[in-house]
Formats: sequence, C-alpha cells, structure tokens
Amino acid sequence: MESVVHWTEDGTARTARWRSENEAPAPSRVVVIDDRTTAKSAYRMARNGTGLLWRGDFHNARQLLRAVDRLQSSRAEPIGDGPAELFHRHRAKRAERARVLGRLMVLLEPDHSLLLRRAPDVRAACDHAYGVATEPSCVSLTELLGVLGAHQWHLRGVPIEALGDRIHPAYGVFSPVRGEYIDLVADAPFTAGAAPSVVFDLGTGTGVLAAVLARRGAGRVIATDINPRAVACAGANMRRLGLTDRVHVLEADLWPGGRADVIVCNPPWLPAQPTSELELGIYDADSQLLHRFLDGLTDHLTPAGEGWLVLSDLAEHLGLRMRAALLARIAAAGLRVASRHDTQPRHPRATDAADPLHEARQREVTSLWRLVRDGS
Repeated sequence: MESVVHWTEDGTARTARWRSENEAPAPSRVVVIDDRTTAKSAYRMARNGTGLLWRGDFHNARQLLRAVDRLQSSRAEPIGDGPAELFHRHRAKRAERARVLGRLMVLLEPDHSLLLRRAPDVRAACDHAYGVATEPSCVSLTELLGVLGAHQWHLRGVPIEALGDRIHPAYGVFSPVRGEYIDLVADAPFTAGAAPSVVFDLGTGTGVLAAVLARRGAGRVIATDINPRAVACAGANMRRLGLTDRVHVLEADLWPGGRADVIVCNPPWLPAQPTSELELGIYDADSQLLHRFLDGLTDHLTPAGEGWLVLSDLAEHLGLRMRAALLARIAAAGLRVASRHDTQPRHPRATDAADPLHEARQREVTSLWRLVRDGS
C-alpha cells in the first residue's frame, strides 16, 4: 500500500510516501519521538492510532519496539469455545499486535538510506524489497526489520537437503523453511518407474519443488505463479542451479497450457481470508486455490498422469476443514486417491507448548496425496 504521511517537525510541515507491504493504512496523525519517549507513552499513543516517527538512536528504537511488544503481549491470551474460534481469536490478537507495533516508523531518504544514529546501511535490502526509490518514504520499523531479515535469507539462501544446494528466497515470496513437504516430493516414487516427461509445478514460489523434480530427472518442468516477485525469484534460482534448460517459469494464474504427467500443487494450508499479499502463501480464502487445482486436474493430466497435492491437515485439527469434505471434493472432481505419503512437521512451533494452537500443531501431519482419474 502506498499513500502519503504528513507530519510537522521543527515547525515545518513535511510529507513522505507511506510504504506498507501488509497494506496497513497510513496513520492520519503523526508525532515525532526520540530517545526521551517512554515505552508506556509510546504504547498509549500507538494504541490510540497515532503514528510515531522515530528520530533517535536506531538501537534504542529497537529496544522501544521490544518494550511496546511486551506491553501489548501482556494482554490475556484469547480463549475459544473450540479450536476454530481459538484460531480466529488468536489471529485477531496477532493482527492487533501488528497494528500497534506498526505505528512506530522511520523515514527513508530518497536513496533508501536511514539517517539515524547507529543505523545499519539498509539501502541494498530496501532496493531488493521495494525497487529503486526516488523520493523519501516512511515505513514501520517492524517492516524494515523484516526487509533486513529477508535480505539476509536472500543473500545466504536456505539449505535444501533434497537439492544438496541452496534456494534464495526473495522478499515477499514464501521461504521454504519447512523441509518436510520438500522431502515428500523428493521421495515420492514415480508410478511409471521412470521420471516424467512433463511436470507442472503450480504456485511455484521460490521454485524449490520445480528444482527438486528437475534434479530427479523430469524432462521438462513448467513452474507457474501469479506473483511477479515469485516468478523473478524462481527464475533466478533456476539460473543459480543451472536448471534453465529444463525448468521454465511462467507468470500465470495457476494453469499453463497443455498437459503434464505429474502436476504438483502445494496450496496455502489454512482456509482463511488473507489480509495482505504477504499472507497469500499461508491463507487460501474458502480453499479457492485448492478447489481450482482439484477441479482442473483432469483437464490438464495426461491419460496416466498424477496430481500430487501437498497439504497439511492442520486446518482439520483447527476445525477449519473436514477430511470428509476434502475427500468429497476429490471425488466430485472425477479423481480418486491412489496413495498418500505422510510425514510429521519438524518446525519449532510443533513442539512449542506455549503456542495457543499447540494442541492442534502437535497432531499435524503433512501429506502428499497422489490423485489419478477415477476409473484409471
């Protein structure tokens, strides 16, 4: 989201572009604060909707952010009558936390430099996230810290055991930090006993699954994504991995043309409404992407082809989707389940007893569903 922030500083009216990747609106009222501002004062103003433009020491800004976070997090955890209600209340609390913390903001110069004491050089990270700038802009400190962290992941890359190499995520593209779903695709046997000639990877993101399938010997992999950032990211990863001769990355709304022997889809796992582009890799409103994949599969498979649906059952444990409804949707699409391969999640939250959703997370199973035409 881009709009304009207005504030007065040293008796002078000033403006700057407002940047917000999570589509938070620009604050209508902004006050300038610095190292003298207490956490309680900042928290009170932020809770009331006031934007806080930081003009002090960068490290003190981070300390203030942590202190405000402690004040916000001290509010009671939500209690739900069931897992679905608990999920929605927990998500609402996280959204409120993001709104409050997002009110602490900093000013980036036209070249994306940050002129605060002890501030790091953020120009390369901001150029990576936002593109080249020509005018000053305001951004929340939480977003800027996310931009810096994402840039480090982009530079270092994420080690992928199944590739024996690294994938470099771009800002705004879902990072493949949960390795269990990658291993499912790396280990699933090909029915014909030989690598498929043509594979589709729908919603490719960083391109990690496309790369794994190409390394497994797939003749040609067509990877699609609707997000231009993901298309650029996946293309760059294929060049780094030397796979551009076999992996073709396209910007498309799910389906490319033609048919494939194997069609892989790893849709967002939770059927809830995303509130920004950054949440599109997590939430799938009304399971729309999942349903589009299932409903279009028979029209895009070769006669003996398979659809590989990679999906967590966390939504089932949260009461957001029923297993019977998923199976009914598969059958209604003219498909049947040929087999299913399961694995347990290995991410830290799966064993975090302090997580309000711990009971559901500890029962989570991630599966690769092998789907074929009914009657084949």
